[in-house]
Amino acid sequence: MTTVYGLDNCDTCKKARNWLKRFELAHEFTDYRANRVPPETLKAWAAQLGGWDKLINKASTTWRQLPEARKSPASDPEWTLLLKEHPALIKRPVLVTDDGTVSVGFTDNGWKLRFGIKK
Repeated sequence: MTTVYGLDNCDTCKKARNWLKRFELAHEFTDYRANRVPPETLKAWAAQLGGWDKLINKASTTWRQLPEARKSPASDPEWTLLLKEHPALIKRPVLVTDDGTVSVGFTDNGWKLRFGIKK
């Protein structure tokens, strides 16, 4: 089952969920503020995406408001603690397909490619 992780009130997450419904693709949605993602999962996502920087939304207000000392975690446990405290730092949506492939963000064309839709 395809799973979309994000925030329930995020406009991009809503667009992504509507897109999946439009193309009749079964999926689950998990609000990662209400249902925190386990540290092992966050670490696996970061590894698959090519590092923590690919998973973190550094353009967010939450990131900009962090003290400078918190903006450069030196280890996986420091990153996972930061995301436990501030789940809104995770880029959204996070899409995990049946095969375990992880991607972040949403665009119509990007997801058409991802799901092999030719319309």
